[in-house]
Amino acid sequence: MRFFHSESSELALPDGHRFPASKYKLLRAQLLADGLLRADQLTEATPARLSDIERAHEAGYVARVETDMLSDAEHRRIGFPRGTGMAHRARVTVGGALMAAQAALETGLSGHLAGGTHHAHYDFGSGYCVFNDFAVVALTALHDWGLDRVAIIDLDVHQGDGNAAILGTDERVFVFSMHGEKNFPFRKAASDLDVALPDGAGDVAYLSALAAHLDAVWAFRPNLVLYQAGVDPLAEDRLGRLSLSLAGLRARDRMVLSACARRGLPVSMAIGGGYADPIALSVAAYAGTYAEAKTIYGF
Repeated sequence: MRFFHSESSELALPDGHRFPASKYKLLRAQLLADGLLRADQLTEATPARLSDIERAHEAGYVARVETDMLSDAEHRRIGFPRGTGMAHRARVTVGGALMAAQAALETGLSGHLAGGTHHAHYDFGSGYCVFNDFAVVALTALHDWGLDRVAIIDLDVHQGDGNAAILGTDERVFVFSMHGEKNFPFRKAASDLDVALPDGAGDVAYLSALAAHLDAVWAFRPNLVLYQAGVDPLAEDRLGRLSLSLAGLRARDRMVLSACARRGLPVSMAIGGGYADPIALSVAAYAGTYAEAKTIYGF
């Protein structure tokens, strides 16, 4: 099985910026050090074509990103200042998601050690998300790869409002988001299935809610599952407001991935959000997702 990473295009963020851009490089190092992946299983992601990105995004917005013509207000909404390498990084993020999804269709499982940019909308970015990688993948899979149905399982602590806004009217895509009820975004879009959890929900409540709602995904009978495995439900996450343990997150991943494996559903993973202090806790949680995947799929 093959997996993808994007470390050739790190964001050049100013000191003190709250987005932990170092987590991508730290995760790759952790996976290799723990023996969860071998170096020959990792491939550098390449940038997506603009024509692919424009499947999910308005051409004018894409052009403004590419030519560094976004307004100051647009940059503030995204959360990244000018001069960070944001545009290239965004294209590589989408490219890695496309490569991982194609690999998943071939082998049953793949992942990108980045991505899950689910707050990007059709004509604007938001919440550290410039282009929506899963929306581009879903639409490309339906238009170019001969698939009939794609499901998104979004378990980041923040609702996937961009996924819902871009894909919500497409009957070939099922968007499931389970997230913190009172967390960002404060104006949520309607997914096919939204499960909102109260502040402080812990392992038992979280896993019970997930088990009660996953059947709706399987009933959709997807040809491909895109799994947004954000680890910001972790209790120590600065932006999370839920109270999951590392063991609870691993149980979550086990529930999703084992169900996909039993049904023979190809699944492509993105790491999603993680903002723990220290960031090593988020990295450990991301590595836990890969540990569960390795146990289930044996790569």
